[in-house]
Amino acid sequence: MSQPEEPTSRPMVRPSDGIRTGRSFWSWLGELLPQRSDYDGLSTSWRGDIVAGFTVGVVALPLALAFGIASGLSAQAGLVTAIIAGLVAAVFGGSSVQVSGPTGAMTVVLVPIVARHGVEAVFVVGLLAGTVIVAAGAAKFGRYLAFIPWPVIEGFTLGIAVIIFLQQVPAALGVPKPEGENTAAVAVRALGEAIGGGGMWWAFGLVALVVAIMVGVPRIHRGIPASLLAVVAATIVARLGGADVGVIGALPSSLPTPSLPAFDPGVVSDLFGAVLAVAALAALESLLSAKVADGMAGVGRHDPNRELIGQGLANMIVPLFGGVPATGAIARTAVNVKAGAHTRVASIVHSLVLIAVVFVGSGLVAEIPLAALAGVLIVTAVRMVDVGNVATVVRATRSDGVILAVTAVVTVGFDLILAVQVGMAAAAVLALRQLARTSVPVAEPLPLLDADTASALRAEHIVSYRLDGALFFGAVQRFLGELASIDEVRVVILRLPELQMLDATGAQALGEIIDELERRNVTVLLKGPRPEHLRILQEVGAIDRLAHEKHLFDDLDEAIAHARIHAERGAGVTSHERT
Repeated sequence: MSQPEEPTSRPMVRPSDGIRTGRSFWSWLGELLPQRSDYDGLSTSWRGDIVAGFTVGVVALPLALAFGIASGLSAQAGLVTAIIAGLVAAVFGGSSVQVSGPTGAMTVVLVPIVARHGVEAVFVVGLLAGTVIVAAGAAKFGRYLAFIPWPVIEGFTLGIAVIIFLQQVPAALGVPKPEGENTAAVAVRALGEAIGGGGMWWAFGLVALVVAIMVGVPRIHRGIPASLLAVVAATIVARLGGADVGVIGALPSSLPTPSLPAFDPGVVSDLFGAVLAVAALAALESLLSAKVADGMAGVGRHDPNRELIGQGLANMIVPLFGGVPATGAIARTAVNVKAGAHTRVASIVHSLVLIAVVFVGSGLVAEIPLAALAGVLIVTAVRMVDVGNVATVVRATRSDGVILAVTAVVTVGFDLILAVQVGMAAAAVLALRQLARTSVPVAEPLPLLDADTASALRAEHIVSYRLDGALFFGAVQRFLGELASIDEVRVVILRLPELQMLDATGAQALGEIIDELERRNVTVLLKGPRPEHLRILQEVGAIDRLAHEKHLFDDLDEAIAHARIHAERGAGVTSHERT
């Protein structure tokens, strides 16, 4: 006799399950790696991409040199970072027009690292931070950018701009940088030394010249690379005038040979906070820049998770060449878009332009005065602040203005990551405060009743409360105070369908108010909690505090009818006698 076939529906692991799992993994991996579609439209846009890449390369040169020096390393470090990070992030990132490299925000984080742990620590931090960013992209954390409030973003941008401006004060006044980690205190001491006769007027004059050119030239023609023109002009003036000012100095005429940074494993634990700070800033600034580019470019939205992968890989590779941690650069990305970029080729060309500078123009770059680069960064810092956005946030609500101000002050006084944490905490507290204000029981007439019936119910001492909004830990005291004031009432109907949020604290508070009203011989009837809220009420025992299990209703008419039965019995009936 042949054996009956086994049912195909029995639980088993089929070979196809493994195939599907494999395909799912490869599909997930493919979404995070470069694709042929990254270069769609290149056949028609390549000329515009090349022009845009050359333009942004020219604009990026003085900024890369300046940020390398401002980070506490060297102009070479900034230039190498712009080349390597720009190339890697362009190929592997999630934005078609993003330009990456050293930025002012990152210098704010790197300066204290150099001061405390030395230059080698920057390379270690960059390598480890890149690993963290890649992991975040693989885990698809990119979507969580939306949870950072706008006032926090504007606040730390304002704080970063102030710090970058203050960092340039010693170079702009022609005095050596005083010792200290707090940027504001260092700037004040530098100003004191300059007033005391230690300043160099040549340095101040070159800064003024750079600022004047960068502000004035765009008003004449926006297509002229004002920052490069300003640096060239300042260099020529300094050479012709024989100015005794500091210059960049000799640069290598080739890229450094890649090598692993030397570090003591025992020191890594001390750098843990710095690694998280760099990783968080690189991820945040890059995703913000890509988001801004989406609104400007019209070439499709960026992939935030793939952007994190690209930025992470860039930060893992850059330290091998002696570069500093990098991020997506909002200003250079904007120049790229406005110059006509449509694909990643523009960002790749930008890196090639900078490579050409290393091999061909390093001798000319060596003569650039440090004061000229300080002038570039001063103008850059001022332009970072969108006055319109700041004014809009301040005018929106008092809470938003407070969040912006607190974030900016903590950024300048302490550090960027602490500022974001404090800003997020302040935003959360103020949001919960506002939510708690709207979460109150609302006394309302019972619906679908004629005036005579409603009047009769009031005469029978029956009231209905609708619970709106959120009943959570922040709203409990307000809720308790409102319902505890009920008097001259025999039956209370609490209507819960409109309740949007309920946590354990809110459910416990509801149970307490049921207890208190029942002790005062006020019968409590509950109408229609949502299934997810009913589960919480049952878990904390709030439902058990009702005088009877039948005091939970799905239908309002049934609740009203039951309320009238209790009202007719009078206020002298004890709670355990009710049904």
